[in-house]
Amino acid sequence: MASQDWFDKDFYKTLGVSKDISDADLKKAYRKLARQYHPDSNQGDAAAESRFKEISEAYSVLSDAEQRKEYDQIRAMGSGARFTAGGGGQAGGFEDVFGGMFGQGGGGARGQSYSYQQAPGGFDDILGGMFGRGGGRAGFGGAYGPTRGRDVTARTTIDFVTAVKGDTIKLQTADGKPITVKIPAGVADQQKIKLRGKGEPSPDGGEPGDIVLTVSVRKHPVFERDGLNLRVNVPVTFVEATLGATIEVPTLGGSPVKLKVAAGTPSGRVLRVKGRGVSTSKGTGDLLAVVQVAVPSHLSPAQREALEAFHAVEPPENPRVELLEKARE
Repeated sequence: MASQDWFDKDFYKTLGVSKDISDADLKKAYRKLARQYHPDSNQGDAAAESRFKEISEAYSVLSDAEQRKEYDQIRAMGSGARFTAGGGGQAGGFEDVFGGMFGQGGGGARGQSYSYQQAPGGFDDILGGMFGRGGGRAGFGGAYGPTRGRDVTARTTIDFVTAVKGDTIKLQTADGKPITVKIPAGVADQQKIKLRGKGEPSPDGGEPGDIVLTVSVRKHPVFERDGLNLRVNVPVTFVEATLGATIEVPTLGGSPVKLKVAAGTPSGRVLRVKGRGVSTSKGTGDLLAVVQVAVPSHLSPAQREALEAFHAVEPPENPRVELLEKARE
């Protein structure tokens, strides 16, 4: 074990035990904490790894009668007491407890790296196989239950109507096995669907993993999603927008509906059709019809003459006045 300041470290507090704890209860307390903070079950968690090292260091001292006695004496001496252990490790310490579990010889808990190799000897006696299956391999098998199969990621592309209405589709896994997938109504582009139990099987009889399916939705030539609403651009003529009209608007998978365009409706105004959007367990959206005033690209001489006559008598309004004033602010 490396040089440590034993006075400044309360190993009993680290393990959450009293000073008069028995060896058997000490072992139980250690096993519980080791299972909780072991890096194998907290991958990428630096705080958990640091805590695991503290727990291991505390147990390596308190589990050895000689070291525990020496530690208690040093703690009782008061401030300034320090202890430096030799470089070879002592019987019953951390090195004997883990028996090269992490692919190392002696050297104690400080500065260890974890390679999660099979642990020989006394490791199973201390941890009861809680991080392995059979002979103490890394993982959560053995006495604490079999390991779960790995999750599998997959992608599929569906059409716009299927995404909005929902449907049941058939897919094929990488090994050629067909599976049935229920697409919920209102699934969004790039949304993930979890297919429980459809992933890789467990290597030791445990639960299989899941398939995490990412759904891509093809664009529709007319409609687009706006949350639970459906949006559609509806062209109207200049006369319809100016004088008002009743027009037909398409719906997704249904018959067209009639909408009234009020006289003087500008391009960009949204007309709402209640309840004709996306219907899910969270609610039902509306159909949003966005008015787009269509400008004719070809005029006959008679039509051009009629427009010029209108222009001569139209109200002398400049529709850009407000825009220009705001730009000066």
